[in-house]
Amino acid sequence: MITNLILIVIGLSGGLVVGSGFVAFLAVLGIIPRLTQLTKTHQFIHVYEWAIILGAVTSGWIGLRNTLLFQSELWLIPIGLLCGVFIGMLAAALTEVLNVFPILAKRIGLGEKITVLLMAIVLGKIVGSLFHWLYFVNH
Repeated sequence: MITNLILIVIGLSGGLVVGSGFVAFLAVLGIIPRLTQLTKTHQFIHVYEWAIILGAVTSGWIGLRNTLLFQSELWLIPIGLLCGVFIGMLAAALTEVLNVFPILAKRIGLGEKITVLLMAIVLGKIVGSLFHWLYFVNH
């Protein structure tokens, strides 16, 4: 009984710490407002916020359970694409807020060709993800 209570307190404490860190990361850096500004969808800022909250809660709940969805493997394609879009937009918003690309472009001498730098990073990420998926996951 005491052991279960201690485990419950530890689990809730860890979840609160991670959740607080995630919210602080998004709030302090202003990633969601900047994302709505870049995509010109400022009127949907509450939809972005609720999507992130519900996605975090749902994925956390699913991660804690031994959930089996007896669906076709074709569902993995849109789920993977949506996860990739989320991570890509989050990374793009973060680098936009921190001005990482202009600083990197100046340091490596590509100040005028920042588009080339961005495309190299995007294509490298795509090729790396495909290689990982095709080589490591399917073998």
